Amino acid sequence: MSESESVLRQFPRSFWMANVMEIFERMGWYGFYAVSTLYLTNAVADGGLGFSSEDRGVIQGIATFFLYLFPAVFGALADRYGFKRMFLASAVVMAPAYILLAAPRTFWGFLGVYFLVAVGHGMFKPVVISTVAKTTTEKTGSMGFGIFYMMVNIGGFLGPIVAGVVRGWDWKYVFWASAGWIVVMGVACLILYKEPPRDEEAESRRSLKEVFAGMIGVVGNLRFFLLVAGLLVMLVMGSKWWSFPKVALVAGIWLGFNLVLDVVLRAAHKGPDDPWLVQPMRVGEGRYLVFLLLMAGFWTSFNQIFMTLPEYIRDYVDTSDIWASMQAVTEVVGMDITAWSRALLENGQIKPEYLVNLNAFGIICFQVLISYLVRKTSPLTSIIAGVTVTVASFLIYLAGATGWIVVSAILVFSVGEMLASPRSKEYAGRIAPPDKVGMYMGYFYWCVALGNLFGGLLSGVAYQHFGPKGVDNPDLMWVLFAVLAASTAVMLVVYNKVVLK
Repeated sequence: MSESESVLRQFPRSFWMANVMEIFERMGWYGFYAVSTLYLTNAVADGGLGFSSEDRGVIQGIATFFLYLFPAVFGALADRYGFKRMFLASAVVMAPAYILLAAPRTFWGFLGVYFLVAVGHGMFKPVVISTVAKTTTEKTGSMGFGIFYMMVNIGGFLGPIVAGVVRGWDWKYVFWASAGWIVVMGVACLILYKEPPRDEEAESRRSLKEVFAGMIGVVGNLRFFLLVAGLLVMLVMGSKWWSFPKVALVAGIWLGFNLVLDVVLRAAHKGPDDPWLVQPMRVGEGRYLVFLLLMAGFWTSFNQIFMTLPEYIRDYVDTSDIWASMQAVTEVVGMDITAWSRALLENGQIKPEYLVNLNAFGIICFQVLISYLVRKTSPLTSIIAGVTVTVASFLIYLAGATGWIVVSAILVFSVGEMLASPRSKEYAGRIAPPDKVGMYMGYFYWCVALGNLFGGLLSGVAYQHFGPKGVDNPDLMWVLFAVLAASTAVMLVVYNKVVLK
């Protein structure tokens, strides 16, 4: 028996079932998410909703933002009431939500149901990660989480393939397919999943009040938390409902009011027992918040591959070169792929979701190799290298709007993701004070949440302005995304040298 086989046998059934369920949950999520940009912005005559790019960006940004905030709350509930119950509850929420997602034709109606989808996935995410953590040891942890990351991408790869095929028949089948994968996940959990051993005394007595207190404590106190939350709300308003000058004015008034009030409260402040409303603002884990904000810049850039790229491919890219290459290769081996055209093509072009899906395919094929090659580099070096590669991937689009150029850009982008994403959480753990490692890791996904919010809002505004309904110059849009990623890399270097010292 080889060493790897020996390690694999050490994983209990709960570990493998969690990974199987992760595949189906990701197939459900990415089955729709990979084509959501097209569904939201395609013309009504083509089966879409006919929304503007700005509307699409707001919907994607807000829903996914909350998806990555929910796990902290639902993780605490799972600790109290059981992992299996939370798995089943998530399936009960997600499956009907996907079916209902086909019904709304208005902005608010769709956002409301999509928010329900996000709630379901937010219920699932902390439980599956906790199961993997509880069923691995110090010896098996590295391989265990490596397997889990692989399963995430397998699900993320298979879901869009099925969605791309069935949407050629009717868009409603995309929603049915996503709901179907969730039902399979729920049935597998009900029949085969066994709750891992739990330390109820240590886990199950943490109240939701304590969870929310911890979330606020990372930011500071409640007054500072409300200041930040108010600024985020104004940012969302500026993406659709308010003009940028109005956002600047309201944000300036909000910020000025809080600062003036803070001066008054500091003069009258008596002690920590004062009611929260009359306490001066206090910043919590300041250096960690800066790191999360910087990593949010990376995730803002990263999300453009799912939020912006499908629209760009649909409106600008000529993929006939890829189709011609496929026909030439299959002719050599005696195959006829004419029958594949309905599944692969739309209006004579390769469907955008298949090209975007090369991101997951690249990770499945090369993540282990990339991780091995950079195993001796520091986490920050790997992160900065990954962000730099992401900059290069955006600039590749400037070479032309052809299929193979887009494929090259996506695969280069995947290399950047493989370098940066896995090491970012490791870096967060290393910069944490010894007594706060758990808190730092628990709220790491805040940067992903902010990256989804910023990414969605930026994507919608940028494509509306630079796309065919704006100035019709998408090259400037890719330059904008490249500058954002480059700025993130530079600021990470400064952060490491200045802030940490």
